[in-house]
Amino acid sequence: MKQIIILGSTGSIGTNTLDIVSKCRDGFEVIGLTAGSNDEKLEDQLRMFKPKAVALSDRAAAERLRARCRDVNVDIHDGPEGVARVAELSGDLVVSAIVGGAGLVPTLAAIRTGKHIALANKEPMVMAGRLMQEEARAHGVHILPVDSEHSAIFQSLEGHRQEDVHRLILTASGGPLWELSSDEMRDVKPARALQHPNWKMGAKITIDSATLMNKGLEVVEARWLFDLPASQIEVLVHRESIIHSLVEYKDRSMIAQLGLPDMRTPISYAMHYPARMTLDLPSLDLAAIGKLTFQNPDHDRFPCLGYGYDALRVGGTMPATLNAANEIAVAAYLHEQIAFHHIAEVIHGTMEAHSSREVAGIDEALEADRWAREKAGMLVRSLAPSPVR
Repeated sequence: MKQIIILGSTGSIGTNTLDIVSKCRDGFEVIGLTAGSNDEKLEDQLRMFKPKAVALSDRAAAERLRARCRDVNVDIHDGPEGVARVAELSGDLVVSAIVGGAGLVPTLAAIRTGKHIALANKEPMVMAGRLMQEEARAHGVHILPVDSEHSAIFQSLEGHRQEDVHRLILTASGGPLWELSSDEMRDVKPARALQHPNWKMGAKITIDSATLMNKGLEVVEARWLFDLPASQIEVLVHRESIIHSLVEYKDRSMIAQLGLPDMRTPISYAMHYPARMTLDLPSLDLAAIGKLTFQNPDHDRFPCLGYGYDALRVGGTMPATLNAANEIAVAAYLHEQIAFHHIAEVIHGTMEAHSSREVAGIDEALEADRWAREKAGMLVRSLAPSPVR
């Protein structure tokens, strides 16, 4: 039986992971769960799966959970250090599904204690990809991608030689605003931007899909996951979200992974690797779909995609800066403090002001993250409308 820890258990990836565990109780034992502030949902999960320890990064939420769970034999930790402590529990696999840069420290902690990583949280690889891979090699850890695009590439590379790869092609749905003009997108409200046509995801990643920043971040992640330069990583818009990504080899043959837009497929593959499990999902009916379409991305309407390539070209702490600025800008947009088109402006302004330095260790990545959040916050405040007096 494989012992697993889920970082970010109350989010979309976390709940899907627990759904898989619930259907395979003889294959997995949940020994640790962490969340941000959703103590009520975490309580339901710990009562159902009975882990050894849980953690909430929000200390007040952890106190509420302790008060309600005195009848449960579970260690309840709090704060970022509490999340890292759960990540360090002895086990076999950590599903890293914390949204944003907050996942870096606990994911590295899990790697350093020798556990394999099912990586759904792209931000740690964006912030410190070289460091993540160096630590994984040093501790004999496999980093198994859970993002549907990176899982598709991982599967399409299986059994093939790295030196035979010509390019990786990440597919993008185009998000909920693909059909809108630049003028129409400028002031689109969050309720509209959150209406993704294919995927059910959390608010932050859905907005990233609307700006195509998710692809910019995925380009950076792919560079480190698959050890290929940005020049060999491309993005193609595929509105149907059936082909999850492709690999082109030097003989110009392509291998792609197809499937329904359901995250349980890549999650289960990472959890069971190298085996596959039976999922209670409908089969892909290509005849009913009829056709699959492809378009090149529009960098003028969606500049955030290009920022991912820019960050890779500069290197060092620039990807961590990109990620932090995006997190601040998206949060401000969701709280209607800035307009949709300001997201790209905040990211670009933060990157322009940053002097990149080498990421020799986690401290450099965390300092760049801290600096970028402060700078992006200043830009948000400068763009926010003045209160009416």
